[in-house]
This record gives sequence, C-alpha cells and structure tokens, in this order.
Amino acid sequence: MQTTRRSLLGGALAFAGAAVTGAPMVRGQAKPRVVVIGGGAGGATAARYIAKDSKGAVDVTLVEEGQTYQTCFFSNLYLGGFRSYESIVHRYDRLASEHGIRLAQQRAARIDRDKKTVLLADGSILPYDRLVVAPGIDLKYDSVPGWSREAEDLMPHAWKPGRQTQLLKARLDAVPDGGLIVMVAPPNPYRCPPGPYERVSMMAHVLKATGRTKCKIIIVDPKDRFSKMGLFQEGWEAHYPGMVEWLAPSVHDGIKSVDPKTNTVVTGFETYQAALVNVIPAQMAGAIAREAGLAGASGYCAIDPASMKSAVDPNVFVLGDACVAGDMPKSAFSANSQAKVAAMTIRAELTDSRAFPARYANTCWSLIETDDGVKVGGRYEPTPEKIKEVEGFVSKTGESKELRKQTYEESIGWYAGITADIFG
Repeated sequence: MQTTRRSLLGGALAFAGAAVTGAPMVRGQAKPRVVVIGGGAGGATAARYIAKDSKGAVDVTLVEEGQTYQTCFFSNLYLGGFRSYESIVHRYDRLASEHGIRLAQQRAARIDRDKKTVLLADGSILPYDRLVVAPGIDLKYDSVPGWSREAEDLMPHAWKPGRQTQLLKARLDAVPDGGLIVMVAPPNPYRCPPGPYERVSMMAHVLKATGRTKCKIIIVDPKDRFSKMGLFQEGWEAHYPGMVEWLAPSVHDGIKSVDPKTNTVVTGFETYQAALVNVIPAQMAGAIAREAGLAGASGYCAIDPASMKSAVDPNVFVLGDACVAGDMPKSAFSANSQAKVAAMTIRAELTDSRAFPARYANTCWSLIETDDGVKVGGRYEPTPEKIKEVEGFVSKTGESKELRKQTYEESIGWYAGITADIFG
C-alpha cells in the first residue's frame, strides 16, 4: 500500500526512517503507547479495537512487513476455484485513515523486553507500554526428512499466505489426468485443524470438475484422527469415490524421506511417485516471539487465560497461532476473539477504564463440495489452568443438502463480516 510520508519523531520515539503512516506525529509522548507486531487476524484486530475503543487515548502502532494481507482462511476456496485470489487479499488503509493507527510497514527485528522496545529492520526503535505479539507460525523445515526451505517451491506447503498459495494452485492445475497427489499432513498442534482436509476436498473438486477423474490423492498423516474426520470421510466417499485415501500412522509407518527433485515420498510401507506433493510440516510460533523468550519448549507461547498476557511478561500479550490457547484451535476466528479480550484488557489498564470477564468463541467452516459446507466450534472461558471449552457443536453426518448449503452460505457471510471487523 502507499505510505503518505516518512516521519521522524525526536526524543524517546525515534522512527529513524521507518515507513509509518496514519495519525500525525507529535513531538514528545503524552499518550500511552501500544505496539502490535503482526497484521493478521489477531494483530490487526487488536490494533483496531485498542485504537477504536480508547477513542484516541492510546497511541497504537501496527508493525507489519507486508503491504497487503492474504488470508489463509478461505485460501482453500481459492484453490478450489470458488473465489478469486483478489477476494482474499486485504489492505491496511482503513486502519490508518479511520482509526489513526500508525503503520510501520517493515519487519520487526527484535524485542527488548527489559527496555520495552521493538527494534525494526532499518534500526528504528519503537518504545511501548504494552506490546501485542501476533506473528503467526513458522514452519519446522527439518520435520519432514528430505524437505527443506530450499525445497518449498518444488514441494509447496502453502501454509503461510502469499506466493505459496498461488504456486500450489498452479501446480494443482498442471496435474495430468491419472496423476498422483500426495499430501504430507502436519502433526498437532498446527494452524487450522480442518485446513488440510478441506484442502484435499478442494483439490478433489478441481480434479473432478476438470475431468481428471483418474487422479488420486493420498494423505500421509502422522495423526490417528483429525478435525471433522467423519464429515470429511463421508463427503469424500459421496463426492469423490475412490479418489481420496487417508493413511493413518499404523498404515504408512511414518515418512522415511521425500525427494523434492523427483516428487518421491517414501513411507515405511510404500514409495509414491507423485505429480504433486504438498508438504505441510510441523509448526511453531513466529521467530520474533521465540527469540524474545516468550515461547516454551513446545515452540508456542503460554498465556494467562483471562487476559491473553504472556505467562512470562505482563506487559506483553500473545495472540492467535503463536500462543497456547487451551481448548481453542489455531484459527482466524480464535485469533479475532482473543484479540478483543487483549484489547479490552490493554484499554482498561492504560486508560483506567472498565474491563469485563473474558469470553471467547470460535467456529471453523469447511467446504467439501459445491454447497456442501460443514462446521465445528464452541464457546470458551478462562480457568486458572487454560482457556476451556464450555459449549461445543459440530455438523452431523447425514445432514440434508439444504442444511449443508445453509452452512456454506453462513461461512460466506462470516468471511465478509470478520474481514471487515479486522481491517475496518
């Protein structure tokens, strides 16, 4: 997106060359300062709600390297041909113009929790009174033998937004009739639990719709079960009979190696020569959170269930995919819900205003075939130990076509609503 100008702020706040847009700079700093790292569903929502609900009483800076944001959620529908790529790409303009949020559009290089500052890639320093960290996930490139960062264009993951999403779409469209697709599914915990299996559904939809009915998709999964398992398997059998095969660990005996140059996948029992291999590896919190000492041995960041504060630093809040959120899945809906709790807590602390008990919610929709939508979700409340599910729901097998269509249409409305809620 376009930046209006480069601004320098003397004294404690030195944006020495950072591309920052939004509210006018002022010399000195009377307002409390909040810095938000990450412009996805968690970070952008937190920045918007802190700025909006404080009515200008808090100075908010959103640090996001990307000029635009492509949602991971609904990217499978782009893969399946149900949406254009442009429809899942969003801008940050309204956050600046409507809410006075400063946009620092470059990479956050380091957090100094002792000094309460964020160092940007160009050397600029952003002081903060409260920090929100929402960097999403990083991939564990060494978790699949033979795969690596250098191999991700040959065996795309498409689990981080942008060019990889478009690459996987192009590779899918190039699979010949009779070609084999192998998905290496991720171990728990990972971003969007139903995501890999909705992706398989959308791949199968494209193959079927383009007459490539001799193709087959094999899922090599390290898990014994997965989200909405019965619903997906029912849908694959109904819509794509014989095309999708899911392999549990007891069946494939583990991934022994992959060869990106030859598109070969070797398991304990079989060697597959594929036209397309989609590797979705193990995951962890984004590097900026780990390097700041916010993550534990799991690679994710423990939080206070009642506020989303980091368990190791009360001035830092960790949202979305990067945090350990108890029973909540790593979804955009979850991140958006967590961001509102964090924003409320921050506003209350910095403006001496009222905070309400934390309540969380989530729904994950998945499309299996045209107008065949399913969902899972729940409501959550904090306990001393974790964010705990207090009410859950899931679509049922054997539902009517009318109900499934209604569920899909509900998801379309949700996408429009949540992206407006995130980006303004």
